[in-house]
Amino acid sequence: MAENKIKLSKSDRRSVMLRSQFLQGSWNYERMQNGGWAYSLIPALKKLYPDRNDASAALKRHLEFFNTHPYIAAPILGVTLALEEERANGIPIDDAAIQGVKIGMMGPLAGIGDPVFWFTVRPILGAIAASLATGGSVIAPLFFFIVWNIIRIGFLWYTQEFGYQKGAEITKDLSGGLLQTVTKGASILGMFVMGILVQRWTSINFPMIISKVPLSEGAFIKFPQENVNGAELQRILSEMMSGVSLTPEKITTLQDNLNQLVPGFAALLLTFLCMWLLKKKVNPILIIFGLFAVGILGHLVGIF
Repeated sequence: MAENKIKLSKSDRRSVMLRSQFLQGSWNYERMQNGGWAYSLIPALKKLYPDRNDASAALKRHLEFFNTHPYIAAPILGVTLALEEERANGIPIDDAAIQGVKIGMMGPLAGIGDPVFWFTVRPILGAIAASLATGGSVIAPLFFFIVWNIIRIGFLWYTQEFGYQKGAEITKDLSGGLLQTVTKGASILGMFVMGILVQRWTSINFPMIISKVPLSEGAFIKFPQENVNGAELQRILSEMMSGVSLTPEKITTLQDNLNQLVPGFAALLLTFLCMWLLKKKVNPILIIFGLFAVGILGHLVGIF
């Protein structure tokens, strides 16, 4: 009996993973992702059920309703492969059991797809790529495309393999706090990285002059009124590099005082204001246009 046991090879499982890239390729409003789900399983079902009628029956049961986050479908695929393999080898697993496992997993797992991928990994990579782009780097789009797909495909493969190795036992983890731990960790990481980028991306300047203090002789650079020769230019540049003031008086602005207290404090307050407005269910589009309006008005009146 052991010699006749059907076993899915790594190549078979890899084919399923590659086909799962098209999970939403035939998305429909009746059964959602069922077409892409069945398409993903075809290589495995052909291997497990050499008889055409058995393979057709297996494919038909996987055309039932299915819908979850497209990347989180990977561990569900792995568990399904394990169940189908056991069934093909004579273990009494009926259609209802296989469908029940799929339904039981797709709901809870869908809840971690958005916070992990759309709200954490993708924004972080996008922010890094945007920072590279603003610095004039031509590798910014390539960085985003390559790193994103490495993470995405790596996640699809390893979580599918995890589901396959664990089989039906993985469903026990769903009630053990695993999802809550992953979701919380992803949210903390996302907030940490985006908090770092606030200082880099958000620039607020208050140029209002607080004080003007005349500087003593030698504390500022004296520019000659006539043409500057090489030696004088070298002296001016040397003094400027040494930190000597370019003007005969020291001007202190409101922004200088804020920077001495907490650098980036205004940007942080603006971020907290936006978070508070979002918590109050204010439309994000209104917040964006509001920031545009405040910025333009502040520039016109010379506030910032």
